[in-house]
Parts: sequence; structure tokens; C-alpha cells
Amino acid sequence: MLPYFDPEYENFSQRINPPRVCIDNSTCSDCTLVKVDSMNKNGILLEVVQVLSDLDLAISKAYITSDGGWFMDVFHVVDKQGQKVTDEKTIKHIEKALGPDSNLLGGAKGGSSPVRSVGMHSIGDHTAIELKGPDRTGLLSEVFAVLAELGCNVLAAEVWTHRARVACVVYVNDVASGQAVGDPCRLSRIEHRLRLVLRGHAGGDDGDGDDGPAHANFFSSGGAGSNTHVDRRLHQLMHADVDADDDDGLDSRAIVSGEAGNAAAAEERPVVTVEHCEEKDYSVVNVKCRDRSKLLFDIVCTLTDMHYVVSHASVSSDGIYGIQELYIRRKDGRTLQKDEAGRVIKCLEAAISRRVSEGFTLELCGRDRVGLLSDVTRVLREHGLTVTRADVTTVGGQAINVFYVRDASGEPVDMKTIEGLRVQVGHTVMLNVKKVPSSPSSSSSSSAAAAAANGKSPGQPASGALSRTSFFSFGNLFAKLRA
Repeated sequence: MLPYFDPEYENFSQRINPPRVCIDNSTCSDCTLVKVDSMNKNGILLEVVQVLSDLDLAISKAYITSDGGWFMDVFHVVDKQGQKVTDEKTIKHIEKALGPDSNLLGGAKGGSSPVRSVGMHSIGDHTAIELKGPDRTGLLSEVFAVLAELGCNVLAAEVWTHRARVACVVYVNDVASGQAVGDPCRLSRIEHRLRLVLRGHAGGDDGDGDDGPAHANFFSSGGAGSNTHVDRRLHQLMHADVDADDDDGLDSRAIVSGEAGNAAAAEERPVVTVEHCEEKDYSVVNVKCRDRSKLLFDIVCTLTDMHYVVSHASVSSDGIYGIQELYIRRKDGRTLQKDEAGRVIKCLEAAISRRVSEGFTLELCGRDRVGLLSDVTRVLREHGLTVTRADVTTVGGQAINVFYVRDASGEPVDMKTIEGLRVQVGHTVMLNVKKVPSSPSSSSSSSAAAAAANGKSPGQPASGALSRTSFFSFGNLFAKLRA
């Protein structure tokens, strides 16, 4: 007779030692310390960083150790305004997401749809659509126009472009019922139309496989399967694409851009190295690049999906630059081989660069309606602007959309074009325009040019000037809307 094992035995240690989180606002004068102690498990670091990133908290420093059976991390964080985290709802959300009552040590539960939330607000019943393919000017406008024509209301969307490729996850429901689109025949029609749009640039095969030129997947919010965070899923879509392919990777493209005289792009390129630490038997990944929101998430996400384990790490900043040192091993406990190290460098460089945007951010806020995104993106296309990244959200019947745009020809965006957008779009929605500096050396000249365009002296703050972080300012827009 086989011995009996209690099925709850594996969870016994977890019940004795549940995860603990401490929000410390007294130790440091300029930031909040988030301390997390827990039993260790594969992927736990990514889950913790994901919670902080979803709340738009900037991580200025971090000390991470998870070697052996225990996980102990300390994160120095500030909110979007660069202040300590004092909002009670945010603090309670962190304690619930990372504390004893969290699912931090359990498996992912729920539907198969890539998880989408805005801060602490999750979207309702929906169908998630994943798209990837060749990018071109006006593609986003065509995608949203097709969805509006087929009776789909866009609840939220996240769009990334990199190296002439696009990946996006769009969350829709049925206009008439407000429920997820579940009819197989209708989903087939939507998929067919979207594939035609994606193939408009490349032509040829439909690309049914993951390596094809066009790719479309549908997920219901109530289905069974894995539960993947939307940013992680976008990284996966672009990682599986030619984005990080060894044959036409970042090195050859960087050389081409250097020959073209793009010194600013070369200056902004992240510096990633991989070394072997014989004393501790780790591979050490060092990253130095322009600091920005969600940088740690992008790095940890990429390493996790490449099946590497981060055992120790330190995160700091030096002026405008973020510096990270990560001690990693493969899942089998071995260090990286030489060929692996080269691929890690390429994939991390790609992951860091995907979320970097140049040009302008257009923040639009107004009452949501069917076809709003189609109309807005059509106006952008008519003004010769291409969308490099987009973050689309609906909260309480209000559309809050952020578009990162640049001139389709690659030239700097004319301020007259921006003013034309204000006139054409601003009468229906609230429009806020910000300039994204392309590099540290060019930021001062960009601010001066923006100030001059707005009739101000270079010493005065321009209305288009950008704060330290150039990413989604949901809180500011929502506060203006409710005022």
C-alpha cells in the first residue's frame, strides 16, 4: 500500500509563513519604503514589481534577495508627482495585493484574457483581441474603424510599436448588449477583417502561425487558461517576433543608424553587459540606461520569460540614468553560456527600447462613445502623425486616452500641426499635449523650441514641456475631469 500524503501538505509552510508587506513612510524623507517578505517561488519578483508598476509608482532604489527558500525585497518608491505614497486606498491596495490575503504564493486564477486594469480599477466583461504585424502610418486608425463598423466598443487598448512592427491588445464588448463578443461566427468575421488590415502592408500569407506577418488571437474574459498581464503579453508578442531575432538584431540596426549620423539615438541606447561571478557562481547582468517608469518591470519580465531566475539585485539611479545589477541563473541552477549571454543582451536592449517614445504625447479625456477612437486616430493620420504607442482606457463612462505620436516622415512635429489638432479635437474632448525629449542633450533645446513656439522665453516653462517621467498621467487627467 502506498503511503498517504495530505494534499494540503505543500501549502502547510505557506499557511505558517504567509507573505508580509510593510509600507514605511518614516525611514526616508523623500520616498516610501515597500518591504516584502515571503516564501520564495518562481516568478514572485515579477508579480511584486508588477503590482507597484500598475499603480504608476516609480522605483528609485531596490534591494532584492531571493536565494534559497525566502524572498526579501525593499523598494524605494514615489507616486506620479514624485511624492511619498500617502493615499490610503493605494496603501490598502498594496497590502491586499502583496500581504497575507494575497495570491502571491498561489497560481494565477481567472480567465484567459490578458489582465487589464487601470490602477485599482479593472474593466468589465470583455473580449480581448491580440494583434501583431508590420506597422505603417494609419494602421491604428484602420483597426479601430473596423471594430466600430462591426459593432465593437473599445473598453481599453495598449499598443506598442518597435522596429517597424506593432503589437497590441484591444479589449472590446458588444455595443448592443455590453457583454463580451461570444458568437463564433461574428468573431470569425472580426478576425478576417483585422487580418486584412494587418496584411495591407506586407501582403502574402495570412500568417496563421506565430511567426507569420500578421497575427490575431481572441480571448474571453470568462474562459479557462492562463492569466497574463497585458504588458507582459506585449513583451511576449514582440519577443516572439523579429524584434529580437539574432539575424537582424539590434547590433546591425544600431550600426546603420550610426552611419546615418543619428548620434542622439546611439547616446540613448541602453548599455547591457553580462559577466560571470566565479566567487558566487552567478551570471551578473548590468544595465545602464535613461531612467523611466516601469524600467525594472520590463527587465525582470524579459528575464523571467527567458526562464532565468533573479536571485539578487540592486537598483539605483545616477541623475537621469537608471543602474541595475542583477545576479541570475538558469532555472536548472547553472550560469549562462556565452551564446546565451549574447541573446540576453539583445533581448534586454529590445525590451528597454520598446517603451521609449519620441515626439509628443497627446492626452485626451472626454465622454466615451462608439467610434471615438476611430475618429481621433483618423484625425492624427490626416495630420501626418503616426502613433508609436497608445494607452486607451475607459473609467466610469469617460475615455482617457494617451497617444505617443511623431511625424510620419521622421521629422520633428511642426507646432502648427499640434495647434491644428487642438482646434479639431479639443472641441469634443479635453486635450493635453506634452513634448517628449529624445535625449538628455536635446531636452534643453527641445524645451527652448517649445517655449518659443508658445511665445515664452527659454527661461519660462513651456506648456509642452515634459516632467521627469513621460508616461501615462491618469491621475492628473482624471482629477481635471472630475473638477
